[in-house]
Amino acid sequence: MPASPSTARAINDRLALRLLQQQGSLTAGQLKQLTGLSRPTVADLVERLTDAGLIAVVGEAGEQRRGPNAKLYGIVVGRAQLAALDVRTEGVSVIVSDLVGTVLAEASAPIGGDAGTGPAVEQAVALVERVVKEAGADRLHTVGIGAPGLIDPASGELRDSTGLPEWHRSLVAALQERLPEARVIVENETNLAALAEQRDGVAADRDTFVLLWLGHGTGAAVVLDGALRRGASGGTGEIGFLPVPGTTGLPSAVDCEGGFHSLAGSAAIVELARSFGLPVEDTSAPEPLAAGVVGRAVALVAGNTEAADRDAQAASAYRFLDTLADHLAVGAASVVAILDPGCVVLGGEVGQAGGEALAARVEDRVRRMSPLATVVRPSGLGGAAVLRGALLTARDAAQDELFAPRDR
Repeated sequence: MPASPSTARAINDRLALRLLQQQGSLTAGQLKQLTGLSRPTVADLVERLTDAGLIAVVGEAGEQRRGPNAKLYGIVVGRAQLAALDVRTEGVSVIVSDLVGTVLAEASAPIGGDAGTGPAVEQAVALVERVVKEAGADRLHTVGIGAPGLIDPASGELRDSTGLPEWHRSLVAALQERLPEARVIVENETNLAALAEQRDGVAADRDTFVLLWLGHGTGAAVVLDGALRRGASGGTGEIGFLPVPGTTGLPSAVDCEGGFHSLAGSAAIVELARSFGLPVEDTSAPEPLAAGVVGRAVALVAGNTEAADRDAQAASAYRFLDTLADHLAVGAASVVAILDPGCVVLGGEVGQAGGEALAARVEDRVRRMSPLATVVRPSGLGGAAVLRGALLTARDAAQDELFAPRDR
């Protein structure tokens, strides 16, 4: 059946708004060309969106032609302000943006493990409020939060997870209380990283892929046919609990030691590096210690490609990367055998630090273990993918509400 006039208007309005978001400011003539709509239809939607306060004249096109220059229309980006949080065990990062996702202010702050729940929550909320003030935002429309742990698929709430700080769950409630007009959305950090890689990263050409998160801990996000899969209890991708060979035991329901985490977590990677005699520089940087170790190993092997030219440390770096790839391939091959995603992204700070050198090694080993063709790619966004994914989630939610058709 043909769409009703109101439905057709809503579709046309959404199409125009998406084009203005993707392309930037456009003239009515350009909107006509890009949408394929008639001139009267475009004129009608421009008037409708202007009256709704969603778009406004932002300038004039410098077209060389007779008569007045054409008006340029753009989204009213100040219609709403958004916030995104990356909540880690050791700290919080915050960005505040306008309606189309342009960052207005950002900051990060460590939160010590001995701070206590109340003080830790207050530190995090105070950071959010400070960044909001620096951004010049009067109020927030939507807040996207990325956090480790399970998100209840029914309620959307962060579940109580063993081994994670209590202040994580308390922070969500505190933000909702302190920002009563804002919509607060919580999502698993690895799922947000996959969303960012799908939109802006190395998986932009893939409808189906798995992101293997390699940071302080391990995790996985599953995207099938363009949709993120969360599972019955929100636990799809809890790969740290995957029983694998090469560990000293089996994981339990409350402890992932003995699972894949024991091979691929930051602490395990650092110990592996030490076993090969590689130096481990302990710093106060927020990124996992393993990321620095892997990055230095990659740099060492990059300058010693021929076996005859390798010095002792470069040879150790080669063996370390080869063994690390053996460990990562065990988890990757298990995922491939079940899901056949065609693409595995090595995400997180460690995946980004390993780059093509580590990804190529893992891909080679997966090919030997599985008949299913699979490419392995290093993350293009690293740890920043969580914050980017949280912002995309907040932006999508705000635009879904603000761009919804209005009765006229």
